[in-house]
Amino acid sequence: MKYLIRTVSIFVLSILIFLPLVSIAAGPGVHSDKLVGHWTFEKGEELKDLTGNWPDIKLMGAKIAKGALDVDAAKWALTVGDYKGPDIREKTLMSWFSFQNNGVIKGSIVCIDKISEDSFDSIVYAERQANQWMAGSSWFKRTDDFKPGFKDTSKGEKFMMAITYSGKKSPTVKGYRNGKNISGGGYEKGEMITWEKDDAEVIWGKRHGGVGGGPGDIDGLIYETRIYGVALTEKEIAGMEEGSLSVESHDKLSTKWAVIKGY
Repeated sequence: MKYLIRTVSIFVLSILIFLPLVSIAAGPGVHSDKLVGHWTFEKGEELKDLTGNWPDIKLMGAKIAKGALDVDAAKWALTVGDYKGPDIREKTLMSWFSFQNNGVIKGSIVCIDKISEDSFDSIVYAERQANQWMAGSSWFKRTDDFKPGFKDTSKGEKFMMAITYSGKKSPTVKGYRNGKNISGGGYEKGEMITWEKDDAEVIWGKRHGGVGGGPGDIDGLIYETRIYGVALTEKEIAGMEEGSLSVESHDKLSTKWAVIKGY
């Protein structure tokens, strides 16, 4: 009996040691320390950034419905106030989204915009090519067509879109849909921009703009948005799950997962 108990104890201990390592390698909480913006739109935190870096969202015709941000033609949302987080340079923009009408075009499911000047990066639908996602930017300075791209005619399907920006002077830009690379090796174009404290806002629905509005629209439900201050890899993006983040340091054996929005 003592031998059995000792064997079971060793087995359980091995699992407790090994599982966190697996989670670290592919879990949704990778680089959670680099998360600079996080919105779940859930009850009690509908307009809140869970990192505390951004002011509350102001709804400009958009609404909260069933734990999602519902955007439509001429109905958008944005943060109004001062950004208080770290400088953002290399980054990943990420949103979980479903179309209600993919005929409404040229808007974004997340945009990071400077307040002081016309500089923005955003995940934009069908501005240059029909049914194609792209990295929107001011005057296309950091924009090119993804190759091979992805012709998105879905309706009602929930999926994740992510765009990464890496590099020091000129960004390498890559796009992903549901964790799959739709941009090959990506492209390098333009100048890497820094979004600084007190000079940044986040917009949903419009391609860019402000309280007074802006160009483009999109019709759908945004379930969650994240902004990372790092360019995530394809493997890291593929391992992301809506609603889950690690809440303890990755070097702890007792790694725990906080399910912010569970399914």
